[in-house]
Amino acid sequence: MNIVKEHFSIKDLENLSGIKAHTIRIWEKRYGLLSPSRTETNIRYYCVKNLQKLLNITALYNSGYKISKIAKIPEEEIPFIVREITSKMSSNSHSISEMKMAMMNFDQNLFYNTYNNLLAEKSFREVFFNVFVPLLNDIGLLWQTDTIAPAHEHFVSHLIKQKIIINTERLQQTPPTNTSKTFVLFLPDNEIHEIGLLYLNYEIMLRGYKSIYLGQTLPLNGLENLTQLDDNMVFVSYFTTTPPKGQVPSYLQEFNQHVDLNGTHLLWILGQQVKDIELSSDLKNIKVFTEMKHALEEL
Repeated sequence: MNIVKEHFSIKDLENLSGIKAHTIRIWEKRYGLLSPSRTETNIRYYCVKNLQKLLNITALYNSGYKISKIAKIPEEEIPFIVREITSKMSSNSHSISEMKMAMMNFDQNLFYNTYNNLLAEKSFREVFFNVFVPLLNDIGLLWQTDTIAPAHEHFVSHLIKQKIIINTERLQQTPPTNTSKTFVLFLPDNEIHEIGLLYLNYEIMLRGYKSIYLGQTLPLNGLENLTQLDDNMVFVSYFTTTPPKGQVPSYLQEFNQHVDLNGTHLLWILGQQVKDIELSSDLKNIKVFTEMKHALEEL
């Protein structure tokens, strides 16, 4: 199956650009900004060129250009004006759009160029929170609405992971400077969503702590011997899809039985599966963070 999309519905354009389908139709009818083709049953569909043009028009529109003015700009000049504006404004939204185009076309070079342009003016932390996090949120919605295939999500997620790992590797060249505690980062058995945990590892190392990164899908019995390494350990995990919400309390009890029977070490947990959860009073060594920024403030 060819997973590089060549034809897009107007709903796809809405999902990818953030411009309502009704507005797109008005722009198309009144200003001739897009030129859709039609199926044999008279249903509009749009090509990649239409999508790229709409994303550029959206960048100008969000920068304060009136749509009537945009309509008068020769089509071949629009990308140059967009580049000029975004280079002055360091537009996060345009960078997100560029990365979406990179995703749709599996274009690694476009992703890298967009990322490197961002790094010229922003810290890696700013790129992560201002571009990568909104991009991943958008991708989740695009996947749910069948605008993209799982392969698109995997492609971008892998590139983002690479960037986190590269920045973390730079920190690993310096020995830990804060020996007050040791962090152990892991994901539960069958949990594979790793980006949040990877980024937390970066922030932990940035602060000079010793970090032991164990990664995806680790059974609890794989943690049992680690507590012997340090008297003050903080285990960190992300529950994105696993364990199911109803099984989280029993998982936490099992953690203390396998890893920390005396409750002397801490467990920090984040993720969708622990939102709105109420911890038992006997789990005093376990702390839930509803947002990553709260965990970062605790470091």
